Amino acid sequence: MKVIDLPYVDEPMDVCDENNNLVGVEMDSVVHRDGLWHRVCHLFLYNSAGEVMLQLRAKDKWYYPDVWDVSAGGHLSVGEDMADAAAREGTEELGTEIRREDLHFFEVKKFSTAYNSVKPIKNNEFCYAYLLRFDGSVEELNVEKEELQRVRFFSEGELEEEIKANPGKFMPYGSYFFDVIREARKLLRQ
Repeated sequence: MKVIDLPYVDEPMDVCDENNNLVGVEMDSVVHRDGLWHRVCHLFLYNSAGEVMLQLRAKDKWYYPDVWDVSAGGHLSVGEDMADAAAREGTEELGTEIRREDLHFFEVKKFSTAYNSVKPIKNNEFCYAYLLRFDGSVEELNVEKEELQRVRFFSEGELEEEIKANPGKFMPYGSYFFDVIREARKLLRQ
């Protein structure tokens, strides 16, 4: 079995079945080449206005470059706790300390996509989504330039207009971003 060459460090990751049961460990390149199910974390920052922060992925990312995505996110290390991974990814990508105890678990979302880039990949993921209230300025953040260009808060109306005008500039998540905005508003009412 030949492992495909990808432009990043190939690391082991937990593999799941289609029902999100852990079934083993495999290298990242094999997971994406063969479309094996795996877990990722998504972190969404929201503010008191009910807006959600998205990141504009770096232009040289091999997978969905230069598109708007979750505030922060990534693959889990083998055996890593989902909330720990969300806090780690948020801290790394946004350059501000994020603690797991401050995160609000939202949902597990199942996504299946194919992408032709440097190498064609099949991406089958269980996304563990977390929300975190952040009323600071985006200028306070020290974003990881290798991963993203910038971050921005979107209102529901702005997001809807932008997606209609440029659907290819956003990750193909369907209603996911809007589900997150509704959850953020619900949290603000509590």
